[in-house]
Order: sequence, then structure tokens, then C-alpha cells
Amino acid sequence: MVERDQVRPLAPAADAPTSDDGEAALQLKKVRRKKLIRCCACIAALFIILAVVIIVLIFTVFRVKDPIIKLNAVSLTNLDLIINGSIPTTGANISLIADISVKNPNIASFKYRNTTTTLYYYGTEVGDARGPGGTAKARRTIRMNITVDVMTDRVLASPNLTADLTSGTLTMITYSRIGGRVNMLNIIKKHVTVMMNCTVTVNITSLAIQEQKCKHKVDL
Repeated sequence: MVERDQVRPLAPAADAPTSDDGEAALQLKKVRRKKLIRCCACIAALFIILAVVIIVLIFTVFRVKDPIIKLNAVSLTNLDLIINGSIPTTGANISLIADISVKNPNIASFKYRNTTTTLYYYGTEVGDARGPGGTAKARRTIRMNITVDVMTDRVLASPNLTADLTSGTLTMITYSRIGGRVNMLNIIKKHVTVMMNCTVTVNITSLAIQEQKCKHKVDL
């Protein structure tokens, strides 16, 4: 009976979970959670800063700027419109040479196709020429000479020629067009067309440019 009345011993106190152990585990979870939140916050902040930098670069450094086309000078060769004070016969060889420069203000090169220059005399096309394509390096200026053979027949047929010869000046309009593409790191690609319309008044005697007015237009 005595053996039956004996009670089994309790488990050691060390094996039983305590409130201190639970609090420690909970505190460890909180610390890990805070570290994870901080890590995620740092990554998110890094992506935000990177996005802001990219946006700033796109609207500043990587922003495609308009190429600048400029007519530096115009010269006429074999100007035989006046020979001893008389108009020459049809077929006189007259050429107009346009000195044109293209400035590329971008940090990437501007690759352009064939250039075209058309010459007008009082609204009538009297000449047309094409120049070879090329590449304007970043922040560089290139110059080219374009020679336009003038269709003398059309000039002689103009009713305004006599008045121009009397005044000693010849007024013509040149229209130049250059189309190409700006490529920045193969990420930003823009097709650009630069156009220039110039009214040029040439002194027939000295062959000097008496007046020159140009207007520019850029299509992106």
C-alpha cells in the first residue's frame, strides 16, 4: 500500500518553459523584424534615389538638344549674267556654293543622312543639290560646302531679272534640310530634322553678300 501511495517526482525546474524565455524569443523576433524593415527601407530609398538621378539626367544631360545649322557664306561662281552690260545667252554656267555648318550640342553623336539644298528665285526653283551624309561628333561643329548648279534658263525667264540687274543685286532663297538621328547609349534615340531657310542678296559687281537673313526650324 505504501508503494501505491508514492507519487511520481515532478520534472526538473530547468526543463519547464519560463516567462523569461518567451520574452527573449519575442524580443529577438522584434529585433529581426526591425532589421528587415530597415533593410527594405534602405533598398527602397536606393531605388528612389536612382530613379531621381535617371530622371534628372534625362531632362538635363541626356536631353536631346536641337542641332544648329548655320549658313556661313554664299558665293557665286561663273556669274555671267552680265557681260558688257548685256544678258548672256541661255546656257551660261552659274554655280552657287553654300558654306554650311552643323553644330551638335548633344553628348552623343548626330548621324545625318544626305543633305539637300534647293535654290529659289522669286518662288521658282532654279537649282538643287545633294550633299553626302556624315556624323557630327558630340559637342562638335562640322562644315560642308554644297555646290548648286543654277538653271540659267529659269533665271532668264523671270520677269524680275531686269529689275535686279538694274539695281545691281540678285536676291535668291536657299532652303537646306538635314535629317538624322541622335543616339545616346542605345537607350535614347531621337530622329531630328533640321531646316534652314535663307534669303540672300548678292552684289552682282563685287559678288559679295550684301544681305542675309536666315530662319531655322527643328522637328523632333
